[in-house]
Amino acid sequence: MILFPKTLMVQGPGIGILSISKSGDLALSMASFLSGISATAWINGSNANMVAPLHYKDLIIPSITPIVENITFSPSGILDIRDALPDPETEGNSGSVIPIERSSSRFLFAASEDDRNWNSCLFAQQAAARLRHHGKDNFEVVMYPRAGHFLEVPYMPHCPSGFHPAVGQVVVFGGEAKAHHQAQLDLWRRVQEFFRKHLDGNNTSQKATL
Repeated sequence: MILFPKTLMVQGPGIGILSISKSGDLALSMASFLSGISATAWINGSNANMVAPLHYKDLIIPSITPIVENITFSPSGILDIRDALPDPETEGNSGSVIPIERSSSRFLFAASEDDRNWNSCLFAQQAAARLRHHGKDNFEVVMYPRAGHFLEVPYMPHCPSGFHPAVGQVVVFGGEAKAHHQAQLDLWRRVQEFFRKHLDGNNTSQKATL
């Protein structure tokens, strides 16, 4: 991470991180603790550390513990895990929240309102509020009505449900096909503009044609 920004392939002044789902909290941790990260795009992620404790030097950030009892079933009989992850800001969970106020990176928080993997809109709002509380305005938030969890590049098929490796079963991911597709188109444009604005100091990169 220290040497990568100095390679010829990197324009500078820093590098960008594009993250989705579980990689969202990893991206926030990288932006908070590592230098040289100028732009962080977070898509339907978490603002708290998940799965395993995060170790950085002498600091340990515990992982937030899911509440299994909050898992329900959709009308079609598929597991709905949206409320299994508790509110990170509540007592007993706040120690898992990633201290993004340490970061000098710019942040783009994108969240789907029908994300059934977890409450990504709440997590995006909390991340923005944390930065605002510390006097920072280095972020932007966009939310997409009726879009599901996996907001990927345009024309990738909508994935309303699928096998979840951490759960070991098929779960609901949410979203309506048309709204999800439109969200992917809009977000792809926003992500490119975000990285061009905060990474492309010389404005010499080739314009994407997808």
